[in-house]
Amino acid sequence: MKEAMCYEKQQGTDVRCHLCSHNCVIKEGQRGICAVRENRQGTLYSLVYGKIISSNIDPIEKKPLFHFLPGSHSLSIATVGCNFRCKHCQNYEISQFPRERKFTIPGKDVSAEDIVDAAEKSGCESISYTYTEPTIFFEFAYDCARIASEKGIMNVFVSNGYTGEKATRLIAPYLSANNIDLKGSDKFYREICGARVAPVKETIRLMKALGVWVEVTTLIIPDLNDSEKDLTDIVEFICSVDPAMPWHVSQFYPTYKLLDKPRTPVEKLKLATEIGRRSGLKFIYEGNVPGGGGENTLCPVCGEVLIARFGYRIIEDRIKENKCPKCSSLIAGVWGRQSNSNTAAT
Repeated sequence: MKEAMCYEKQQGTDVRCHLCSHNCVIKEGQRGICAVRENRQGTLYSLVYGKIISSNIDPIEKKPLFHFLPGSHSLSIATVGCNFRCKHCQNYEISQFPRERKFTIPGKDVSAEDIVDAAEKSGCESISYTYTEPTIFFEFAYDCARIASEKGIMNVFVSNGYTGEKATRLIAPYLSANNIDLKGSDKFYREICGARVAPVKETIRLMKALGVWVEVTTLIIPDLNDSEKDLTDIVEFICSVDPAMPWHVSQFYPTYKLLDKPRTPVEKLKLATEIGRRSGLKFIYEGNVPGGGGENTLCPVCGEVLIARFGYRIIEDRIKENKCPKCSSLIAGVWGRQSNSNTAAT
């Protein structure tokens, strides 16, 4: 156990956790919504510090991040737990584990130094805090990120975007990129995830303002978030932050508690792409349908294919010095260690 960050003591032995936007008031002996932060005699503890449940070396494209060190590999780690209760979670076995099997916190005990050493020895250019929500193992991610940054290794969150403002500001100096889910309307968040949409949008804006490279993912689920209005609302929000912010629209397949929903028709992904382009988004990607052409990075000015992909594999990367080789337009992204993540495509 490790004493938690981002909380305050309340009257008596109660504490209020500010790590995420649930802002849980937690009584003595109880845990927050995430089920991995516990109040013990008025002190809040993280129960998952250094308890890694999953560790893999992934292509960065799997996060998905398409404008961040393409072709590189990322050491990807997670603990159990999550502050959402998504009915369609593909990693529900570990995200919901502490909630469904109370008082059990599995995982291999490792130190932050162990994680950074493993990334360094394996030649990974980044460490990704992923699979479950990284905010709920924030203390460990924060320690890893600080050490990794000192060694020139970048750090990546793959997040639901419910990170509290204080935690966002604490991690941002060490965080190079964040892929944030923007799942749908507020109704979708309340009924499917047990959360609200407004804090997610606030996190996207704040991460961008703090200089973190942000890409957004929407898993399109038939009948739940696939209407033209749902998709248009998401697109308009992203455009209001930065029209050069990449948007990944991904195909849903039945899982966990949404086994009654069919796979997303490819036509629905095409509709999302059309809405995005019509509204001014410059980079839209169609996920979970490898080989369909929707994974390629195109120049938003001349239409040239800049990066050709098949699944998570780079077939060709033609971006040179952050520019399109045909028309010399600047392409937003982090294409190397010296790249400026705030460069906007013209």
